[in-house]
Amino acid sequence: MQVHISIGENHRFELREALLIYGDRQRSFVTRHAVVRQKEGPPTLDAAQPLTLAFLESLARSLSGYSPAEILPENVLAKGDGMIAWWTPACRRQMFYENSEAELNGRTFPQPPLVWRVENGDLRIRALVENKRPAPNTKLHVAPFWNLSDDGRVCTGTMRHPDSATAASIPEWERGFYESAFTHANVGRLTRHPDGFEGLWSELADKRKPFPVKMLIPLPHTLSQFVRGERG
Repeated sequence: MQVHISIGENHRFELREALLIYGDRQRSFVTRHAVVRQKEGPPTLDAAQPLTLAFLESLARSLSGYSPAEILPENVLAKGDGMIAWWTPACRRQMFYENSEAELNGRTFPQPPLVWRVENGDLRIRALVENKRPAPNTKLHVAPFWNLSDDGRVCTGTMRHPDSATAASIPEWERGFYESAFTHANVGRLTRHPDGFEGLWSELADKRKPFPVKMLIPLPHTLSQFVRGERG
């Protein structure tokens, strides 16, 4: 019986343990066994050992891939396995539009403070009214951008973005978002501006004044719910 397996040139794995799953039509249980090598003949399984939470957590981390420790910058709000959330203060950014009036494309616009969340390759964005780090109970607002669905999820399309959700990848996520083309609205209403989306951004094009946060649409959703991935 083969007790080793090689993957590529640098990874050689040895058979060490086995999990046996028992069950009927209603429930299951699992036993953990060490693999005992024999001088002659196939390996055997040692006596069953109880599963522990520490073992399951270690197994989950091992299967999901190793994530090295990072020093988190001050703008990071939360970090979990495969998930990171952060905020950005008000700023000015160049934006690119398709399927809209040419006068908006490539111009620079003031931005509201934003919260960002990445998990499993999905990017979600919400807006803030106060230009400071949000608290867990801070209420969020609709981010007034095209390409966002009603839960704040970005339709990435051809957007270039990293595969990871790490502190080091944050600038790439932000750059990918702003350098992609804003092509369409995924929700009915994005702003309280009387002239709608294009009225808002036409007013702000190349202006150095702050983004008018009174034009943001409030949500009942809090930062804590956003970080946990709840819809709202």
